[in-house]
Amino acid sequence: MSSTRILILGQLLEGPMNGYQVRRSLERMGADQWSNVAFGSIYHGLSKMEAEGLLEVVEGGKGGRTVYQITEAGRREFQLLITMAWYKVEPIIDPFQVALTFMDHLPKEELITALEARIGQLKGSIKGTEGIIGRKQAYGAPRHIDENLRLTIGMLRTQLAWAEEAIKQVEADELP
Repeated sequence: MSSTRILILGQLLEGPMNGYQVRRSLERMGADQWSNVAFGSIYHGLSKMEAEGLLEVVEGGKGGRTVYQITEAGRREFQLLITMAWYKVEPIIDPFQVALTFMDHLPKEELITALEARIGQLKGSIKGTEGIIGRKQAYGAPRHIDENLRLTIGMLRTQLAWAEEAIKQVEADELP
């Protein structure tokens, strides 16, 4: 299942848009912070979904000015994908976990330094994300977008707690 597909279809439920408008709307919601959307893939996604009959062109144009609207098939696809997303737990893919798998290949001092740096970044990310809760609505994002931010904060806090415990274990030679 593609979250980008859900995001594009979901945006077009609001009404016809061109690729730039879809991108701007997703940027206002901060989708790059809580989804794997690659903003450059929006245009490809739009043309692919149009070819599949999920979207139709309502106004032609060049350079991203083509305006699309969602079809009934697109609405059904959106409902199917969003329902599946609510009921199916997918693995969270994080490159850090790949690095964690090979933590025994770093010298102890470097591992401690890396964990300290990660702890600092996690604290900064938590603080920054907390600072934008409630502020996205001023740019047109729906109120429930804050729930994505709260979930992100929860995941960051969990990783922070893990890193703070891990650094103690590395210092005590209990890890790796």
